[in-house]
Amino acid sequence: MTKITGNPARTHRVLLLAQLSNSVGDGAFYVTSALYFSLVVGLSAAQIGAGLALAWGIGSIAGVPLGGLADRRGPRGTSVVLALATAGAVASFLFIRSFPLFLLAAAVYATAQSGLAASRQALLAGLVEPAARVGMLAKIQATLNAGLAVGAALGGLALHAGTRDAYFAVFALDALGFLGCALLLRLLPALAGSGAASTGGARLEVLRDRPYALLTVLNAVLLLRLPLLSLALPLWITQRTAAPGWTVSALFVLNTGAVMLFQVRAARSVTGLPEAVRAVGRSGLVMLASCAVFAVTAAGFGPWPTAAVLVLGAVLQVVAEMRHSAGSWQIGLGLAPAGRVGQYQGFYGSGVPVARTLGPLLVTTLLIGGGAAGWLVLGGIFLVTGLLTGPAVRWAERSRAAAGPVAGPGAAPAQGDAVGAR
Repeated sequence: MTKITGNPARTHRVLLLAQLSNSVGDGAFYVTSALYFSLVVGLSAAQIGAGLALAWGIGSIAGVPLGGLADRRGPRGTSVVLALATAGAVASFLFIRSFPLFLLAAAVYATAQSGLAASRQALLAGLVEPAARVGMLAKIQATLNAGLAVGAALGGLALHAGTRDAYFAVFALDALGFLGCALLLRLLPALAGSGAASTGGARLEVLRDRPYALLTVLNAVLLLRLPLLSLALPLWITQRTAAPGWTVSALFVLNTGAVMLFQVRAARSVTGLPEAVRAVGRSGLVMLASCAVFAVTAAGFGPWPTAAVLVLGAVLQVVAEMRHSAGSWQIGLGLAPAGRVGQYQGFYGSGVPVARTLGPLLVTTLLIGGGAAGWLVLGGIFLVTGLLTGPAVRWAERSRAAAGPVAGPGAAPAQGDAVGAR
């Protein structure tokens, strides 16, 4: 991929505005979509769950070839097209009234979203200098959280109104957000496609990169933290503790607020692969501590002491999240070969839909079924996975050294990654 220079400050602003544009709509979409599909479209809970699981499964697979398309045709144009496709998929939800059409629209939505994430990572890698990429990704993550928080508040207004028109307004807002994202991305400098993936074998190169595949699996395991905040903790708090119900909302606000305020600071120390390995390893240790604290809340304390312990566990969790995010970005981009960023990021980013698809079943079974012991088992999984990341990165570095001196576009300077979705 050929880099075309431009005004770095302007490029950074456009990237952040593009993220803000679609994340506000997404925040509103996330808090209202389940009820919309149930009350307006008329789907059962089983249909919604199965349909979304299948759709995100399709999307996670499609992310690799769509990322490869960004490598071949140029990431800016591909990102614009996929943002428009996402806008169209969201808008189509306004007109569907049957499960088959819902499944089709959801599959298009998940596929476009997965491809857009990969192509935007390739676009960022081509426009932002290597030393600034992790810091830029941290700013994007903070912007994402800010947009989601605003959108969630707007979605809350729609839920309060409870009318068909209010739900329609939310979906229209999300569609317009992705349309705005496409228009903003169009303002960025064009990047020429590498043309390196012109053969069928090259398109599947990432699938033959065993060290990178292992790192993708390890990252997916660490991303099991995603359903903790959105699903497992709410169930745990209401079913297994004496904490007041508002604690669920308080922990969500704490998490999103901390990421907005401190993600950039947490990423500053991650300037290369060695620092990324340490960040991911320490995130596993902190997640173990967080799980142990959450396990303590099953002891039967009163409402306020339980709420205080839950807050402590949530603080440890968000610290681990920010360290894992920074390290993961550096690893995912730093080990992607030149000309294959989109393809590799499409594969690496598949950990998010996999964690969101399989994570809820695994985490709820382990925690709600296993109680405090389940929390300790989950914490142990996070610790071991974080520690295994170091040997996996060193294996990837050795394999690249043996293949020849091909530096990935995300590589850090000699002195010494996809943005995590929520």
